[in-house]
Amino acid sequence: QKEQNDMEVIALTKADFLKKIYNYEANPNEWKFEGSRPAIIDFYATWCGPCKVMSPTVEALGKELVGQARILKIDVDKNEAVANLYRIQSVPTLIIFKKGEIVWRTSGVMEKGALLEQIKKFID
Repeated sequence: QKEQNDMEVIALTKADFLKKIYNYEANPNEWKFEGSRPAIIDFYATWCGPCKVMSPTVEALGKELVGQARILKIDVDKNEAVANLYRIQSVPTLIIFKKGEIVWRTSGVMEKGALLEQIKKFID
């Protein structure tokens, strides 16, 4: 049986981010990625029109990439510390993390095929 985390897009809180992605409080000077698979994080806001447009794409990718990558969402208004850490200035912002590094980043709405193409570059 697969874990629930493998089967859907996960909305993260700061505590989740510290546990699953990067505990910047425990390791402020050294990046230590907490996950084993690539992680795609959608930084969004509930009031953001483009974020609402992007949401179905992110949800679809979450289902399509089960077991290959983690698809995560962070509400920038509820998790300001994490948003500030990554200098999120516009939403939606998508960041791909792999093996402890940010390997790709973009802001704005993206077509599903183009986003999938980017993500697949980082899946082993």
